[in-house]
Amino acid sequence: MSFSLLAKTGIDKYESGEFEAGGYKWKLVLYPHGNKSRNVKEHLSLYLVFADVASLIRLDSEVHAVFRFFLLDQTKDNYLVVHDATGKERPFHRSMHQWGFDQLIPIRSFNDVGNGYLLDDSCVFGAEVFVTKEMTSGKGECLSMIKDALSSKHVWKIENFSNLDSEYKESQQFFAANHKWKIHLFPRGRRHGLGTHISMYLALADSATLLDGSKIFAEFTLRILNQQQSRHIAGKVSHWFSSSSQESGWEKFVSLAYFYHASSGCLVKDICMVEAEVTVHAVSNTL
Repeated sequence: MSFSLLAKTGIDKYESGEFEAGGYKWKLVLYPHGNKSRNVKEHLSLYLVFADVASLIRLDSEVHAVFRFFLLDQTKDNYLVVHDATGKERPFHRSMHQWGFDQLIPIRSFNDVGNGYLLDDSCVFGAEVFVTKEMTSGKGECLSMIKDALSSKHVWKIENFSNLDSEYKESQQFFAANHKWKIHLFPRGRRHGLGTHISMYLALADSATLLDGSKIFAEFTLRILNQQQSRHIAGKVSHWFSSSSQESGWEKFVSLAYFYHASSGCLVKDICMVEAEVTVHAVSNTL
């Protein structure tokens, strides 16, 4: 994990991929600058999360587990072990599906080169989870941060816009950080925007080639260009793209009333110009 770049890319929380213990699915959630929702300062926060909360709600059940976290000292090849001193089982249920440590370790101690936790801007966290008498099998994940990530732009010219008869239209594929992307546009809206707005999304076009558990963190801006002035309509957001979450965007990108108004500059000679700007900041792969 390229740790220092988490702050620069605005990732306040990082979730690992799911792993299995005792027949249940779990994941780790790391707050590299502390869990701000719990007013944590100057410490790393780390939690074990029961991933399949829907099953707890459906069955109205709870799962008891004992767990401990590990932080590797990469210079001495041993682990800092953090666990509840009482060894008490923690109940995971519909209203409490995560347990952990708000103050896992002081950030100053974590960053101290002499402790060996952060070496070459990389660190290794681990966990053991015991459900009744079963223990987890190991699973790893590699988060690669992209330093000085470059943005890629793609402009899409849509002609005869008012005569589009399909539910949605998609752009040609384009590349950003060695991945293929495309724009999805719904000229008469989608879901909550149906009949009132244009809906527009960025989609990962090569999601089928991703390995199981792989995901891509991208910051992107979609624009409908004002062809008369420089007041473009734009939306900007960040999203983790994966095979199970292939697109992100807006159901209500712009109202149809404004889009078709002559003064908006969105539609000139029945031509609409759409632009996507994509910056990939991180890629996560299972090991």
